[in-house]
Amino acid sequence: MAHTRVLLSRPNRRCAWRVTGRLSGLSRSSGLSGLVLMFAATGGLLAACGSDGDSNGSVSAASASAAASILGPSAPATGAPVKIGIVSEGKSAVSDMSAQNTVADATAKWLNEHRTGIAGRPIELIKCDALGDPGKATDCGNQLVEAGVVAAVFGESAVMQDAWRPLHEAGIPVMLYGTTEPALLADKDSTFILSDPSAGPIGLPISVAKDKGYKKVTSIVIDVPAALGLETTVAPAKYKEAGLEHQLVRIPPGTADMTPQLGPVVADDPGMVFVLGNDSFCISAFNGLRAVGYTGQVTSIAQCITDATRTAVPGDVLNGMEITASAPIGTDNPSTQLYQAVVDTYSKGVDTSQIGGMSMFTALAGFQVAVAKISGEITPATIISAVRAMPEAELPGSGGLKFQCDGKASPLSSAICGHGSLAATLDANGQPRSYEVVDATAGG
Repeated sequence: MAHTRVLLSRPNRRCAWRVTGRLSGLSRSSGLSGLVLMFAATGGLLAACGSDGDSNGSVSAASASAAASILGPSAPATGAPVKIGIVSEGKSAVSDMSAQNTVADATAKWLNEHRTGIAGRPIELIKCDALGDPGKATDCGNQLVEAGVVAAVFGESAVMQDAWRPLHEAGIPVMLYGTTEPALLADKDSTFILSDPSAGPIGLPISVAKDKGYKKVTSIVIDVPAALGLETTVAPAKYKEAGLEHQLVRIPPGTADMTPQLGPVVADDPGMVFVLGNDSFCISAFNGLRAVGYTGQVTSIAQCITDATRTAVPGDVLNGMEITASAPIGTDNPSTQLYQAVVDTYSKGVDTSQIGGMSMFTALAGFQVAVAKISGEITPATIISAVRAMPEAELPGSGGLKFQCDGKASPLSSAICGHGSLAATLDANGQPRSYEVVDATAGG
């Protein structure tokens, strides 16, 4: 399994990794959507970073000059605008993703001024917030159809399938960063998913286990449908393809002491351990593993590593842990520099330490890259054709991940355009020592 190490060093900052969205619960009424905000985009590494001189929207003359250099030469779009729909969660009872709309506006302005929009024409955004409400999400989809959008770009939402359905029925293409919704993954016609949902939670453990010589992986997973979906349907075959034994251990949410469940697992030689859940679940799992004497390699998802985790879990457990990530937030690299320059130049008050804004930037900028070769009349059909025919390209804001929407990027679904994920190795403080681009799908 090939992977390429990318040297993305952490800047001289104070960084505290936390979960975006402020989720207050783990259950919703529909299928996989219960944890979609938590596990969307295969797990984002989230940072709250401070440094001397952080402006949070106030740009000095020097930084403005640097931003202008990063944004690229002036290349304005002209003519009649191209209507692109934007669906995001907005600010609802369970999450605050309102920054995604601000970032979408900033990204469109940058693309219109420096990347000639779409086929030389300016991008006009038609935005709608789903607010975690299936009915509202359906209304959003219908509103975008009525507004005459030629395509839609989705941010994270717990009800994205409801917004997607009217657009899909109207033949309007939808691009989004990541999802585990079965209907979207099954669509072969007009849905384009920029990240492979299996690359992080399945591909990373497989890659790490093979690199470190393990023959078995034990996955300790929170017992809710959204977390178990890929673990029960995709993981078994992928581990078998990789020549690894796989054991799935389901533990109910809210289990504070996992030693009764984990004692027998560790006694039976678990091999390498992968933990999947929210931070309180992971804290119990990490501490439970330590209590029953497990000293092997632990892998996990970024949502497990929050301020609470770093306080509650000893450094000897966190040190060397490998986690999957969707963006190199918290490091000084071309992806974060470009994103920072866009939001500093075209918006105010965006917290660039949160993954929600950057995933919207990636999705909208990625869409523009995907249709770069389009010419002539711009319609939903010509958009779909252009995206299907795009050459492989680097996904903006991803830290070096590539994408191509020809239906061949992932064996999991022809709707998936990306392959691989970022991985971070933590130090004893729960901070990433480095990132890797793990350039392989699970078992690939």
